[in-house]
Amino acid sequence: MSRLLLVRHGETALNSSERYWGHTDVELSETGIRQAERLRDCLAEEKVDAVYSSPLIRARVTAEVIISGRGLAVVTCPELREVNFGKLEGLTFGEINGLYPEVVKLWVERSPELKYPDGESIADFDRRVGQFVARLQKHIPEETILIVAHSGTLRVLMCHLLGLEVEHWRQLRLDLASISILETYPQGAIINQLNELCHLK
Repeated sequence: MSRLLLVRHGETALNSSERYWGHTDVELSETGIRQAERLRDCLAEEKVDAVYSSPLIRARVTAEVIISGRGLAVVTCPELREVNFGKLEGLTFGEINGLYPEVVKLWVERSPELKYPDGESIADFDRRVGQFVARLQKHIPEETILIVAHSGTLRVLMCHLLGLEVEHWRQLRLDLASISILETYPQGAIINQLNELCHLK
């Protein structure tokens, strides 16, 4: 495959740093727009051959800002949407713990049996994100691919590329507007950079 630039979208108007927003289509806040602009400036010297994004507006707009002026089109991929939290959408972890303690127990245990109430199971989420890998296999090794998506999506994607079981996704931290870089080879992927945030300082 190729060199992958994995970018998590910026801050949203509904405080994505504290609340769980999955399929809910929330917009970037003013801070999120500024973060996207800093991502653009940070990646200005990077060669980018293709751009993939979640169709959710917070990721798509982040991608569009990053590649503005490059003459590239953002290809939106439904498999890159964040996990569907179902009834947990928009809640904080504390609120979830009070309302759904049985879900939090499985969550904390990193159980592959976890299914969000009226939302996706981790197994279904894993299968969906895994479908995106087929798109990457179409690229030649010399290409650099920008992927803008969500914390959960990118962490599960990294597990696929690194050959890790899906329960390890919680051991990877990706902050808002972070950059991670993976170099991919036929034998597997290597993490070159993880959760870089220096462009925001």
